[in-house]
Amino acid sequence: MVREVRQPVDANVRLGFAVKVLGEGGLPSHDARRWQSGPHLKQSLEYLTDVLEYLGRHEIRMYRLTSDLVPYATHPDLPQFHGQVDECADELARVGALARELDIRLSSHPGQYIVLNSENETVVAGAVRDLEVQAALLDALGCGPEAVVVLHVGSGQGDALGRFEAGLERLSDAARARLVIENDDRTFSLRDVFELHRRTGLRVVWDILHHHCHDPDGIPDREALELALATWPDDVVPKIHYSTPKTALEERKRKVGRKTVTEWVLPQLRAHADMIDPIAFGQFLRETAAGLHFDVMLEAKGKDLALLRLREQLEREMAKPQRT
Repeated sequence: MVREVRQPVDANVRLGFAVKVLGEGGLPSHDARRWQSGPHLKQSLEYLTDVLEYLGRHEIRMYRLTSDLVPYATHPDLPQFHGQVDECADELARVGALARELDIRLSSHPGQYIVLNSENETVVAGAVRDLEVQAALLDALGCGPEAVVVLHVGSGQGDALGRFEAGLERLSDAARARLVIENDDRTFSLRDVFELHRRTGLRVVWDILHHHCHDPDGIPDREALELALATWPDDVVPKIHYSTPKTALEERKRKVGRKTVTEWVLPQLRAHADMIDPIAFGQFLRETAAGLHFDVMLEAKGKDLALLRLREQLEREMAKPQRT
């Protein structure tokens, strides 16, 4: 017997992407002018409004804000930029209401230079300032507890987890409530961040590609996923990161004397591909994630185009007649 099977692609997961919109000719994510030109959060919020409306048109319900949404907000030598979140309270409330109306889950992910457990006090102080602004931004947008600030543990020197705990103590309650931690691809495995969860209560965002790059404990994917999801409270939908490793060779040219030599370089496993492998992702949903409820932030260089292509491919596959 053959029957038609049609079900939502994201019956148990919501798909999102990070920062840059490539579709419809591309959209700016923030006011990127240099400080001399007086960039401001007000302009960034106009851009964000356009992005949210684009997401609404394409039924994309999850989006990672750029960590540069508030220009120069924590620059120690530019205090004139430090009050932008308070200055834009009304605009932030309006944009946050739009995100809720469109049912779009927001988050942020500060960059690699935000290291809360650094051995350098200046770096730690800067990280504290940045995390406070990121949290204040989500609060001002009126986001619920599902809107998180994702952070890597950082430095692996010495008592790294102890220093992270000390840095965490320097954050306000509001900033700590937004913070979640992610396993990385070189130093801090899922087991490490789970230990940090045990010590601090911070939620864990599992990155599957990082897990495949760095998993000294050999934790199977299903077990790893369940461990991470269990760190979230029952009333908040967890999220994970998913990406496909880059496989394409890269052509590089270099000078050897008077000649230009072409070399082909193999990609690193940890590098993100432009798109998401639909076969691998479909298998992940059917097997590893079966019966579990969470959201998925897709990390692909193709951004929204990668998400839309993946969704189209999954829907086409699910619409095929299946034998029973």
